[in-house]
Amino acid sequence: MKGQLRRALITALKDQSAKSRKGVMAFLKGKAIQVAPLWITNGLAVTASKAVIEALAAQPGIDSIRLDGQILTSDAAAYSSAYTGAPEWNLDAIGAPQLWNLGHTGSGRVVALMDTGVDANHDDLAPRWRGGSNSWFDPNGEHATPYDGDGHGTRTLGVMVGGDATGTAIGVAPGARWIAVKMFNDAGAAAYSVIHLGFQWLLDPDGDATTDDAPDVVNNSWGYGQQANTCFTEFQPDIQVLKAADIAVVFAAGNGGPYPSTSESPANYPESFAVGAIDDTGTVHASSSRGPSVCDGTVYPEVVAPGVGVKTTDLTFGGVFPSESIYVSGTSIAAPQVAAAMILLRDAFPQAHVDALEAALKTTAMDLGAAGPDNDSGYGLIDLMQSYQVLEQTLPVCTDADGDGYFSQAECGPVPDCNDNDPSIHPGAPEVKHDAIDQDCNGFDLTIDILGAVYTASSGQLNVAATSDLGKDAALELAGHGPMSWSRKKAVWSISVGNLAVDPGSVTVRGVEGDTTLATTVDTGSSGGGNGGGGKGKNK
Repeated sequence: MKGQLRRALITALKDQSAKSRKGVMAFLKGKAIQVAPLWITNGLAVTASKAVIEALAAQPGIDSIRLDGQILTSDAAAYSSAYTGAPEWNLDAIGAPQLWNLGHTGSGRVVALMDTGVDANHDDLAPRWRGGSNSWFDPNGEHATPYDGDGHGTRTLGVMVGGDATGTAIGVAPGARWIAVKMFNDAGAAAYSVIHLGFQWLLDPDGDATTDDAPDVVNNSWGYGQQANTCFTEFQPDIQVLKAADIAVVFAAGNGGPYPSTSESPANYPESFAVGAIDDTGTVHASSSRGPSVCDGTVYPEVVAPGVGVKTTDLTFGGVFPSESIYVSGTSIAAPQVAAAMILLRDAFPQAHVDALEAALKTTAMDLGAAGPDNDSGYGLIDLMQSYQVLEQTLPVCTDADGDGYFSQAECGPVPDCNDNDPSIHPGAPEVKHDAIDQDCNGFDLTIDILGAVYTASSGQLNVAATSDLGKDAALELAGHGPMSWSRKKAVWSISVGNLAVDPGSVTVRGVEGDTTLATTVDTGSSGGGNGGGGKGKNK
């Protein structure tokens, strides 16, 4: 269900960005030191001289140019606390063990972390890493594998997925897997462009829109704390895209209390789910930031969770202390408990959308202080068992007879399973060409064939031709370049694209049936290749 929605969203974003930046990329060729496409926001991160940037501002299609600022780890700090109470009080306070007893520990679900990194040598974290090339991203290019020299990320992750290696159970969703973006560099700073790259990676970790490897929820225990009570919208488009892809985005409310109007961005965006901190008496901690949200005037934070004297994982110093623990305080440690709470609820109700999860947590929260939601504790302390019961009563009954993870009822997902008796047929399934079976439930069998894709090196021209059993109704287009032209006489779709500096290597043609990809043929002679076929040269 979500896979097809995300595939369409990612593909549309990448195509739009490729079209928009074509002229700008041509202008920047040979002029910029570094260029990084930010297709998630249809932008670019550019490192260049002042003269080039000034000239870039005059190029058509440029909406705005801003300096690349940074956020510091000091704005995400969860401070140590010498606490002597029961170490698992926070888990009992939100009702996590009750869902474990029902069999919901987060198994099969993925939580993501945007933070200082992760110490994967810890016995509570190492076995829960998803692993592979799509589970760790350091946009600063400092560490190819999980690493955390600060400890903040390791501590926030422990309360999400930690087990009992420290001697007591510490994680809300111990059955879940984790992936992470090390947004802060080793010096403790995160450039805005790097944060954009991190959000972009989370939407498509392996860079392949056809595979759904995005997380269920992203925890963000950081914020723009330098300026409380401001609405700094730099990252709002990123979060809007993640929410559109049905990925929950949780933020620490900040540690700017006890004064009112201390909300901070990005937690105070309408799309974010902000979390404040309480102690074991149910009192909002003095440092927990208060509302209202300066972005839209709504209650801030949305909810609260335990955030004083919470036991979690700590740095192992290269594995020397593999079960090291620490007690910490702050909204940075409260937020990941809510992120993991969403994981437990999605484990129990995989058909539940982010909006339903957020609503369930808010409407069932234990009210604190004055009656009703307020700008100290939001809707109150989350209560997982109450949220579970509300979802159980309000969500539709969903049938998955063939066990492929897709439901036959339309109300259970963006697109229903068109054949709930065959596990090979479901939304997003790989299509088999010309077999008269609609494997991916989009209403068509895939019949698109690319007849040829020739790149002529001397002229920089790409010629592509394709056919489809749907003929003129196929609505074919060349990905990244736009609609193809239909020839009724030849029964062929074709397109010629000029001024390409390099061979694209492959082309993708898509239409109402789906899409298909073919490697290009390079013509090293002077011939144009004609209609995407023939030509001199060699196959790639």
